[in-house]
Amino acid sequence: RRRPEAAERWARRPEVVPGRGEQASGDPALAQGLLEGAGRPPAARATRTEGQDVASLSRSPLAREGAGGGEQLVDQLIRDLNEMNDVPFFDIQLPYELAINIFQYLDRKELGRCAQVSKTWKVIAEDEVLWYRLCQQEGHLPDSSISDYSCWKLIFQECRAKEHMLRTNWKNRKGAVSELEHIPDAVLCDVHSHDGVVIAGYTSGDVRVWDTRTWDYVAPFLESEDEEDEPGMQPNVSFVRINSSLAVAAYEDGFLNIWDLRTGKYPVHRFEHDARIQALALSQDDATVATASAFDVVMLSPSEEGYWQIAAEFEVPKLVQYLEIVPETGRYPVAVAAAGDLMYLLKAEDSARTLLYAHGPPVTCLDVSANQVAFGVQGLGWVYEGSKILVYSLEAGRRLLKLGNVLRDFTCVNLSDSPPNLMVSGNMDGRVRIHDLRSGNIALSLSAHQLGVSAVQMDDWKIVSGGEEGLVSVWDYRTNQKLWEVYSGHPVQHISFSSHSLITANVPYQTVMRNVDLDSFTTHRRHRGLIRAYEFAVDQLAFQSPLPVCRSSCDAMATHYYDLALAFPYNHV
Repeated sequence: RRRPEAAERWARRPEVVPGRGEQASGDPALAQGLLEGAGRPPAARATRTEGQDVASLSRSPLAREGAGGGEQLVDQLIRDLNEMNDVPFFDIQLPYELAINIFQYLDRKELGRCAQVSKTWKVIAEDEVLWYRLCQQEGHLPDSSISDYSCWKLIFQECRAKEHMLRTNWKNRKGAVSELEHIPDAVLCDVHSHDGVVIAGYTSGDVRVWDTRTWDYVAPFLESEDEEDEPGMQPNVSFVRINSSLAVAAYEDGFLNIWDLRTGKYPVHRFEHDARIQALALSQDDATVATASAFDVVMLSPSEEGYWQIAAEFEVPKLVQYLEIVPETGRYPVAVAAAGDLMYLLKAEDSARTLLYAHGPPVTCLDVSANQVAFGVQGLGWVYEGSKILVYSLEAGRRLLKLGNVLRDFTCVNLSDSPPNLMVSGNMDGRVRIHDLRSGNIALSLSAHQLGVSAVQMDDWKIVSGGEEGLVSVWDYRTNQKLWEVYSGHPVQHISFSSHSLITANVPYQTVMRNVDLDSFTTHRRHRGLIRAYEFAVDQLAFQSPLPVCRSSCDAMATHYYDLALAFPYNHV
């Protein structure tokens, strides 16, 4: 950093008058101090012996001048060299492990700058431990170990390039879209998905599963235990849920089927309620199912031997409309149930029922995370009080925040999938709001839909929302810009996306169709509902074809690779 300054001073050195050089060099103490490296750090002077100084001086042409200001030139040169070497940390010998512990606090840009300092720093800055830790911090290859790859810096660069490509495809609507196959003469009742696997229930009583991660996958039917039932004679499916190992379906007659996706298409357990099941919940990280029927809430889980049993049973004074299982609770499951103007925390460990919220406006939506629960409550009008979202601590059992205060009711809230300290919600007024959980304020409000918002999800840069009018909108909330939108004729009931895929489901409100309507294929197609799967991590060469290219058979699901902007142009409302 100081090398140009030293060179400039060396170029502007004054001319030496004969005779003045001898006078300046007449001080033996000054000459001896120069030879010993005066001005250098003590550690550097200690490493030089007197014999080395004399030898180096004897080899210097400036020192051999003996006259004409040679000692002044040597003095200036030594000072300039000392200034160039006076950089902290270069003359300190640290153990390699200690240097790694210091460098672990640097991000990728700072490590890149440190690698340009010296060869020693380059070796430290490119250590595999540092780049493996960066990959884990940014969510790349979370299930891998450090021994899986030989160059984690290269893996990190490839993951960053793939992430950039996915973000570009999201913004430009480039990818593959699939319409999952419908069941003839049946209407879609409920849809759920987990990690790219989709489950759907129909009015015919059929339950079907697709794995959208493998495009040539043929969706299987999950069979009921009653083999004597004729096709189409089973009761309607009320709710479906799925996680990494289980699939669950609740029927209108109060029956519940649980399938193990690893063992086969027949249910491993069948449970019966006396009345219709009003709410269904499935844990996303373990095998726990919760159902609400009439005034009873039942938790089901397998024993150590693998036999399903009732883990806990609770009785509530009102009908339950919303039911969720708290994630990451360990051995004993915990659920949250909303029944009218009551909110309960249900613990299976001691069958304890804790009242979180009572005697207020009715609950309109619900979502839970590992340590918090957020739910919307109806407003009392502008004269009294508007609709709000209340955030409670599950551990302390007390209210943390009161968010909102708008005229219309909140219809959906997503706390579990939102970034830290943020939460997204949808309202009957058609607006999508981002809430800052640190300040309790609304960070952003988007006018997204003409009717109410029925589903919403966000990540670190985008929002995907669905409306009751059937519109799916994608927003870049950092720039407050709508990227694209897709329209279908039914309300959007389910939205789930990852970094590379998006699954949407349009479920009709009216699930009963007249027989005359079933005879018309066009009418049935209009009323049956729709499930779409979008994949943005496909080869860019697939976008060059202006026409759809089918990759699978007609009885599986029609997959097309093309520019989504050409297939679904903007539909402004």
